[in-house]
Amino acid sequence: MKNLIKITFLMLTVSMFVACKNTKGEDAKVSDKVEKVVKTEGKTYTVATDVSKVMWEGSKATGSSHNGTINVSEGTVIVNGDAIVGGSFTLDMNSITDLSLKDEGKKSYLESHLKGLGDDNSDDFFNVKKYPTAKYEITKVTKKEGDPNGNTLVYGNLTMRDVTKAVAFTANVDMTDGMVRVSTSQFKIDRTQWGVKYGSPSFFEGLADKAINNDIGLKITLVAKS
Repeated sequence: MKNLIKITFLMLTVSMFVACKNTKGEDAKVSDKVEKVVKTEGKTYTVATDVSKVMWEGSKATGSSHNGTINVSEGTVIVNGDAIVGGSFTLDMNSITDLSLKDEGKKSYLESHLKGLGDDNSDDFFNVKKYPTAKYEITKVTKKEGDPNGNTLVYGNLTMRDVTKAVAFTANVDMTDGMVRVSTSQFKIDRTQWGVKYGSPSFFEGLADKAINNDIGLKITLVAKS
């Protein structure tokens, strides 16, 4: 009986340790209550796509992870006085790139799988042929104080795979030298809320170490110029 208790305790300890190796970052505030994008008055800044990007991270239940980038294809930031009052940016989902694999064959396979370029796996992840872009539209911005992750709370609607959810995240906003810089620490969203269910333990049983965590880590860097 004592041995059984020890084994059970060891299994629980291992499970807790593995669970702690999930994707890093605080959870974004996600809601089905999508806010209407209202036209706002202000000065429009154009996002510089050559220096703007989104970093992503995905992880498995075993603790292994992959990370990479997605290009920003276009965007604007609208500023009134010293505050952002609107804007949007579009992601080119065809540009999904992995930075974690050194083996070119494995890297190419993973990128192809994420994009859904194979005939038998097109809808596993992002199916870029059907859904070539994702878009975030800002609905509201409020200032924050005392948060090491940023001075601003950004509210908006994220559309991905034709599914739109309200998503709010903390960002650091800086306006100097005629530019607007919006940057975030890594935060998380649950991919399954946008219909990306491949390898999710929430929808498939018996995956064991092949299970892929639902959370995707995102880190945004936007630079906009007047």
